[in-house]
Amino acid sequence: MKAHKIQQAPIPMRHVGPIKICGPVLEEKVSVPLATYETPLWPSVGRGARVSVLTEGIRCTIVDERMTRSILLEADNATEALAALTSIKNRQDDLQAVVAQSSRFARLIDMNAQIVANLLYLRLEFTTGDASGHNMVTNAADKLFPWLLTEYPQLRYSSISGNYCSDKKATAVNGILGRGKNVIAEIIIPRELCERRLKTTPEKVVDLNIKKNLIGTMIAGGLRSANAHYANMLLAFYLATGQDAANIIEGSQGIVHAEVRDGDLYFSCTLPNLIVGTVGNGKGLDFVEENLRQLGCKETREPGANSRRLAAICAATVLCGELSLLAAQTNPGELMEAHIKLER
Repeated sequence: MKAHKIQQAPIPMRHVGPIKICGPVLEEKVSVPLATYETPLWPSVGRGARVSVLTEGIRCTIVDERMTRSILLEADNATEALAALTSIKNRQDDLQAVVAQSSRFARLIDMNAQIVANLLYLRLEFTTGDASGHNMVTNAADKLFPWLLTEYPQLRYSSISGNYCSDKKATAVNGILGRGKNVIAEIIIPRELCERRLKTTPEKVVDLNIKKNLIGTMIAGGLRSANAHYANMLLAFYLATGQDAANIIEGSQGIVHAEVRDGDLYFSCTLPNLIVGTVGNGKGLDFVEENLRQLGCKETREPGANSRRLAAICAATVLCGELSLLAAQTNPGELMEAHIKLER
């Protein structure tokens, strides 16, 4: 069968910002590349970025980080599956010794499991250095299978992935147990700045967040999600920095929270499933390498530091776009007027 030539699919890209980030992962102003066909996204994120520069900045906190792969094993019955699982849970050092043979960077940090009938779903959780870790954790799991089947002959192979991971699907498990970086971005915007730059008030933003993001998403049947358009910023950022774009599915599951504090606006975006990396698949393209370099994410640092920096910048970008859109939607006609002006 003849192999088709690899071609490039050009997507419009523009740098937006700078965005002011005030710690704890980094403290500086950063311009971010966004690749998108939705051109109004650039000025929208840009408006949020300008607001950030006029405040103390966006604080980005990384709460947790891990990449997962769930393997699926079978036993004759649930009793045998439980006996095997009870033993496996007490042998994490043995499991890590096998994992170490697969990679210098993969480290098994936790396991979670579900038994359904005679089926054993084992969710393996790893740190993966600066890589997003998809291939690294699958390779580690692949090395673990022969060891598990030798040590526990009552178990049989079913699948290298049992969907309990859960990769590129909107599930509850990722938000509860973690997959990727769990990042929280926060900003406090003085009332005067909110009124002058965002053309709204803190009270209107808080009210709309409750009625649109929280209640609206609830009646729509959203799953661990309460935001206006995380996916827009994530996709544009992912395409510009060489990420696996399909991970916006779980990445867009996140929550916006807003409060009025002493008359000012506290605004935050929680992204519990942010999957990014600075090395690995997708990073070999010249424009990707240049974008990562300009973001300061190709420096010589301890393993994982570059990817944490990238995750913080990504979360700040999401906040800028989310803030700008919510502010626009507090005013009748503003959203559509902007799209007509910028897209036609």
